[in-house]
Amino acid sequence: MTDGIVNFCSDNVAGAAPEIMEALARAGQGAAMPYGNDDWTRRVERRLAEVFECDLAAFPVATGTAANVLGLSLLAPAYGAIYCHAGAHIHEDECGAPEFFTGGAKLIALEGAHGKLDPDRLAGAIAGAGDVHHVQPAAVSLSQATEAGTVYRPQEVAAIAEVARGHGLGLQMDGARFANALVAAGCSPAELTWKAGVDVLAFGATKNGALAAEAVLVFRPALAADFGYRRKRGGHLFSKMRFLSAQLEAYLADDLWLRHAANANAMAARLAAGLAALPGVVLRHPVEANEIFAGLPLALADGLEAAGFQFYRWPTLEAGLAELRLVTAFSTTEAEVERFLAAVRRLAETPLRSAG
Repeated sequence: MTDGIVNFCSDNVAGAAPEIMEALARAGQGAAMPYGNDDWTRRVERRLAEVFECDLAAFPVATGTAANVLGLSLLAPAYGAIYCHAGAHIHEDECGAPEFFTGGAKLIALEGAHGKLDPDRLAGAIAGAGDVHHVQPAAVSLSQATEAGTVYRPQEVAAIAEVARGHGLGLQMDGARFANALVAAGCSPAELTWKAGVDVLAFGATKNGALAAEAVLVFRPALAADFGYRRKRGGHLFSKMRFLSAQLEAYLADDLWLRHAANANAMAARLAAGLAALPGVVLRHPVEANEIFAGLPLALADGLEAAGFQFYRWPTLEAGLAELRLVTAFSTTEAEVERFLAAVRRLAETPLRSAG
């Protein structure tokens, strides 16, 4: 958030952390073996195993889309069904990549309050799967944190995993904002993933301070036997893999990832509390990580945009209201939050007429 502009469109608008940029500069010195046969990648693999307290297979990739869809390709055949929330990123924002990288698996979108899958609804959908004429249940995908900014606690993940396991399905977790979810849940990485039944995690870093770095973590290493080929075929076996791994190494060092997430979550909580105190403002979901969905009078939203504040508007069916998504980041400051809230308060006290 630069040049005095307060931009809450996404945590993707934030820059990269100085610690990560410095690590990249260090990695650029001298020669290193290519394609992941370097010291940075080996250190990251060991560090991730320590962080998650288990033997795992770790594969750096550059984008969240790659992390999600390559991980799902381990669980779902071409004739498989992948169950996810209707608002899940893999359903709404991956441009058909899950279907492409699985060779044709079908996404089955299910509704659920506040962005979460409901175990009973999931069980009913799986049980209702048909015969040879239909796609066959193969996997379940959870977004953590959800696209509504809410967080699955370990017991909620375990409840979904129990349904999946009971039907022989694998469980994948989209962890683009995993650090934010982890801080909110107040548990260990192991408790929020493999101990609760997760098989594959898309471990995100880009939204939380990296330049471009994610990783696919496979908690059942036998599943990962052919992942190297899938990553190569998918265009994510980087020749200079050390530059992805150097980012992840710095991200995990000295709990940088958790400190970043804690700041983003705290700024979201501060922003949400300030908005909730204003008349006419409605928070649509519990604010548990770093996303806020708020209904504001249309004139107020128009005034904020006219004042230079940036955010995304979400669809709404309520006349006279604008639905705003506000996302805080690792670099969001209290001053930026207070500047936004001060503008909201000022506009709320000033009679405005919407241009619409």
